This record gives sequence, structure tokens and C-alpha cells, in this order.
Amino acid sequence: SPKIKKAIDFAYNRIFKYHTLQKAKDISYTDKLNNNLKYKFFPIKKVGIYVPANLPSTLLMNAIPAKIAGVDKIILANPRLNKKLNPAVIYAAKKLGIKEIYSIGGAQAIGSLTYIQKVDKIVGPGNIFVARAKKEVFGEVGIDMVAGPSEVSIIGDKNSNPDWIASDLIAQAEHDIFAQSILISDDKNLINKVNKSLKVQLKKLPKKNIAFKSLKKFGLAIFAKTKKQIVDAVNTIAPEHLEIFFHNHKEIINNIENAGSIFIGKFSPEAMGDYIAGPNHVLPTSGSAKFSSGLSVNDFLKRHSLIKITKSGIERL
Repeated sequence: SPKIKKAIDFAYNRIFKYHTLQKAKDISYTDKLNNNLKYKFFPIKKVGIYVPANLPSTLLMNAIPAKIAGVDKIILANPRLNKKLNPAVIYAAKKLGIKEIYSIGGAQAIGSLTYIQKVDKIVGPGNIFVARAKKEVFGEVGIDMVAGPSEVSIIGDKNSNPDWIASDLIAQAEHDIFAQSILISDDKNLINKVNKSLKVQLKKLPKKNIAFKSLKKFGLAIFAKTKKQIVDAVNTIAPEHLEIFFHNHKEIINNIENAGSIFIGKFSPEAMGDYIAGPNHVLPTSGSAKFSSGLSVNDFLKRHSLIKITKSGIERL
């Protein structure tokens, strides 16, 4: 529909604009012996993108940085839902100039991209079969990351709106029965209010069974007495998404080292980052934010060094 096209165009422009700022610069350095040392970036030649059936946002987030990096060929694997390809995904693919699309999903899509299409790198999220398959082929091809179930941690205080926090915890929980939703607060009263709100909101939710199972098994409220305890909890969890509904948040943000994306203030729900804020929504999960970052233009570039030594350089060195 024209409405969805307009929404995709709008998201595309915001994501594109933000990612153009990420492009790495070549380095050239000449020392006092006139030896020249360079560091050059080159785009990966051929990239396969896996997009679950009906997620045009995922295609935009994966293909836009590849396009900006200058990837020569982008191949899309996109399974059908009810025997149909999703028109929004296809519209986004056309907008991105993707000419090769395979209607295939699951582990077999990863196998096909690796051994039949012979791509150099595979990116894009999927279910547990996709994640395991990516892990299996890594080494023969590059991969972005082994993404686990989605997760959010929310920091709240006595000034926070419990209904909004409950909504954001549920928004994550409805993804998957294995999704992880965590509230961290220095206010026990807020924790109680959020728990009550969760029960009320879950009743009206179309995906209430999934969200309920997720919250029951992987939902958690952490009572932290001090800001240091809050920060320590976050850095230990290393969440994919972190929302901060804390009145005085500067000190907390300055000390957080492990998080995929951080959403600051009550008007910055994680859903904004999923679709139109601009930064990438492909983020490290399962604590991997301790050593990795979200997808960027640099993930589609490789680099090599050029070393040119002079006569006096080799003699002296």
C-alpha cells in the first residue's frame, strides 16, 4: 500500500543518512626515514542477507550499510509466509537495488548462500536454526554475529511511568518465548507497579501466550540500592537494548561499558531504534556486548596494510 511504501521510504532515508557518517577513512603515514605505511579499506565483494518472512526493517538495517560500504553484489534470502513473499520486503529490496532473491528460509537458506551462491559474508537474524547454521559455516564464509533471542534491560526510578516500562518489557517478550526482559530499579514500589501493569496489559495482547511464557521464564526485576549496583548489573548483563528511565542518568550512562544500544529518557522506547531512529538494530545478544558491537558500514569492509620501505629505511631499521 502507498502508506507502507511511504513508511519504508522514510525509514530508508533516516537509516541511510546516519550510516553514511560511519565510513572508515584510509590512513597514510610517512616516518622520518621516508618509509610510507598505508591502511586501505575495500568493500566485501558478495554479501548474503537473511531476512525473516515479513521484516522489511531488517532488510533496510542490513543492506543499507552494505550499500554504503560499496558491496558489489547483495543476495537476499527471504522465506515465504503462507506461500507468499512479503510485498514490503520486496519493495525495500527493489529500492536497495537487490536483483537476486531466493525464496528460502531456515538452515537451508544459510547452506544455499554458503555453498550455492558462494557469498563472502552472511548477515541478518533468524531463528535458532539460522543462528546454528551461521555458526556452522563460519570460517568458510564470514558472518555478522551469532544472534540469540532478543533482550531488553530497563533502568527505572520512582519518577518512571510503570505502564510505559511494562509496555516496553512486553514489546520485547512478545518476540520469542526465549526473549529476555529485565527491570532494574532502586525503587521497590516501581517494581510492584510494573508487575501489576504487566498483568493488565498482557490480557489484551494478541501474542499474550508468547509474552507470558517469556516473562515467566526469562523476565526479572532487580532491586539495586545504589547507582553503582545499577551500573554493575547492566555491565554484567551486557544487554542488547538498554532503556534508561532514570531521573539523573548522566552518571549511569558515563559508567556503562557493555550494551548494544542505549535509549535515553522516557520518550526513547526501543521500538524507535528497531525501525526509524537511524542507528542499526542488528545488535549483540547473550552478553556478547562485552566484546562486540552492532552492525555498521565497517562490517562490510576489509582492510589491508601497504608497506613501502626506502633504502635508508631498510639500512637503519
